[in-house]
Amino acid sequence: MSAQYQVSGDSAASISASIEAGVRTGDWVFGAALPPVRVLADTLHVSPATVAKAYQELRKRGVVETEGRRGTRIRSRPPVAGPRSAMRLPAAEGVRDLSSGEPDVRLLPSLGRALRALAETNGTPQGYASAAAMPELIEAARPRLVADGIPAADAEITVTSGTLDAIERLLTAHLRAGDAVAVEDPGWANLLDLLAALGLRPLPVAVDPEGPDPAAMATALQSGARAAVVTVRAQNPTGVAVSAARSEALRDLFASRPGVLVIEDDHAAELAEQPPHCVGPVTGAWALTRSASKPFGPDLRIALLAGDAATIARVVGRMRIGSGWVSTVLQRMLLHLWNDDEVTRAVAAAAETYGRRRRALCDALRAQGVAAEGDTGINVWVPVTDETRTVGLLREAGYAVAPGSVFRVSAPPGVRISIGPLDEPEIPALAEAVATAVRPPALYAPTR
Repeated sequence: MSAQYQVSGDSAASISASIEAGVRTGDWVFGAALPPVRVLADTLHVSPATVAKAYQELRKRGVVETEGRRGTRIRSRPPVAGPRSAMRLPAAEGVRDLSSGEPDVRLLPSLGRALRALAETNGTPQGYASAAAMPELIEAARPRLVADGIPAADAEITVTSGTLDAIERLLTAHLRAGDAVAVEDPGWANLLDLLAALGLRPLPVAVDPEGPDPAAMATALQSGARAAVVTVRAQNPTGVAVSAARSEALRDLFASRPGVLVIEDDHAAELAEQPPHCVGPVTGAWALTRSASKPFGPDLRIALLAGDAATIARVVGRMRIGSGWVSTVLQRMLLHLWNDDEVTRAVAAAAETYGRRRRALCDALRAQGVAAEGDTGINVWVPVTDETRTVGLLREAGYAVAPGSVFRVSAPPGVRISIGPLDEPEIPALAEAVATAVRPPALYAPTR
């Protein structure tokens, strides 16, 4: 048992509360192993069934996970607010942080002109009764989506507070705790955390250069997946975009499963260099979410959500009795940014810059004999043999990258390198450091 924190309690509820309190205060190191059931039961003088029930409750809430023979561990990112330093270790001084997956703040458009315009034209206070998805924003959004090949001409459209908010609302509108969701593997870490917090089971779907593997998706559906999440382009962490051929294959597959909720994620939006090849709508429930955070700034917490009438109505209805609506100030801000030609040029220039950085890094890594994936978006995925060793060696070399473990369910190991803050002159040295870090350790013959 942890020397820093001693679990207490004489019931399943009090034991689980004690462990959660330790996570909240930071006394339990995220990823640390909990005591075996019988060991903790003996320590607390309770039955093993009581401890097992406490662990089960923590698993349902996404605080812990069970890893077979490795036992029960605190999830690396549990849905419990804790010390800021515990949520994500900051890069040490002098270490280049390429682990965050964030856009380059230097490439984000300035919001000053939009804020001034809002101050001049939006002086009338907004009341409760009229607050909702703004008709002007929806009217402007529909042709933008259709122009990109997204089947939104007849779809219902609303707005949510970002992509993850949209996905959470979609899942809770259709699924219940214990249901299974087909997810890309490797895939978005935040989505895996969300599924754990909602008590949903991830069914891994392998990803190749054209998108989710149809055979793996078929297996997940046959295993009972009631929903599937597909990233149409700039897949996190691999940068893969769904090809036209793969989209057709997945459409054919989903067409035979009308009861499955298909969620498509287009988070990169205007920053993606390739067009989106959508899978839906072919089932009874479909939705696509497009975030404004990557192209216009993470603080602009707004995403478009298009889908079938019943699904969008459920999302809007649930919002009405909860958060209510996305701030109309943010909605007007996004509408203004869309209509600003200078902002449009800035976003297009950012997309080109990310593309050059990403291609340059992939080319430099391949020239060093290192496999690398990254066709779209702001991340490059590098398959490795030993994540811990690779991350450690790169940190020693002055680079912080994200370990693949937070993105994987059962996929082979790898590391994610974010090219957001990366300048092109830095790339050759980074590629050399990565090549050195991924090489297997030298084997030395024993001396006599």
